[in-house]
Amino acid sequence: QVQLVESGGGLVQPGGSLRLSCAASGSSFSIYAMGWYRQAPGKQRDLVAIIGSGGTINYADSVKGRFTISRDNAKNTVYLQMNSLKPEDTAVYYCNFRNWATRNVYWGQGTQVTVSS
Repeated sequence: QVQLVESGGGLVQPGGSLRLSCAASGSSFSIYAMGWYRQAPGKQRDLVAIIGSGGTINYADSVKGRFTISRDNAKNTVYLQMNSLKPEDTAVYYCNFRNWATRNVYWGQGTQVTVSS
């Protein structure tokens, strides 16, 4: 059974940084796209960043220049480096592994990120 385990969330002051990690158990996920989504209270879950199996990356406009997504296929892990954090970045962050061909999709349990002084 596939499990995605997230870590790295927490409370940080505006302007600070956090690094999220999401590691998958099970078989190799090198052909999967890996991404991060976030959901603030009362709002829908939105894409933050995604990295394809070939390394193509897309970011939400709101995080461009501040967040960096990366992946380590040998560790089945995706990372999200978040710099210059703002209060509006406060949300539960979810990782997502997706195989476009088979339509298999896996979600992490979510990790809270709170940006506040």
